[in-house]
Amino acid sequence: MSEKLKVVITAGASGIGLETALAFSKSGAEVVICDINEEALDAAKLDNPEFKCKHCDVSDPITTEKFIDNAANQLGGIDTLVNNAGIGGPTAPIENITPEEWSKCLDVCLSSQFNCIRSSVRYLKESNNASIINLSSAAGRMGFAMRSPYAAAKWGVIGLTKSLAIELGSYDIRVNAILPGIVAGARQEAVLKNKARVKNTSYEQVEAEALSYSSIKKYVSATDIANQIIFLASKKGQMISGQAISVCGDLKMLA
Repeated sequence: MSEKLKVVITAGASGIGLETALAFSKSGAEVVICDINEEALDAAKLDNPEFKCKHCDVSDPITTEKFIDNAANQLGGIDTLVNNAGIGGPTAPIENITPEEWSKCLDVCLSSQFNCIRSSVRYLKESNNASIINLSSAAGRMGFAMRSPYAAAKWGVIGLTKSLAIELGSYDIRVNAILPGIVAGARQEAVLKNKARVKNTSYEQVEAEALSYSSIKKYVSATDIANQIIFLASKKGQMISGQAISVCGDLKMLA
């Protein structure tokens, strides 16, 4: 990547967010990350002193606006916004999910993206290579039993992405969504453990079933996701917008 991008990444202290931040940094970009986990944020800053790190709950619109304004001031603008913040939400039948659990999942997985984009647009309009990349999920293109809040939020991300691609296209701002499949890491492990508990079966059985629906029968890595994000943010991706791009090994079903 020849241009020196100014990049903001939410939930950037671990997992996909951290891997994406590292990839951008290696390409020469200036990176600001935020995270709600202060311990993870401190560790990321210690290991990567070139990162500009801020604590922020992006589900809160007021603190998010302050974070985005501060990030733009630090970077001298914003070229790329990566909306990565999310939670797994509850694993339960719909009748056992509380309104509070439902609201929290949508606030973190969907409303946070609205908060960040709303605050970033005025800076992105000044960029000559502006890109918004929203993290959705394979759950954003298919049903997901006992994960209804998460699936609803991730479908919402697709609607937000496609609508804003139209709305912001005249400003040369690209808007795309990434739909990861079964991603290796602590969050996926927790999801599978919860599913095993609900189904009263073993973790190994649930894991094997989940991977059986993928043509490429292995986990997606955070690096796989970061590579796609880097491409979309580069000039090579300048005519790609309004797309929901699966990085999933051809996943046919979520179990």
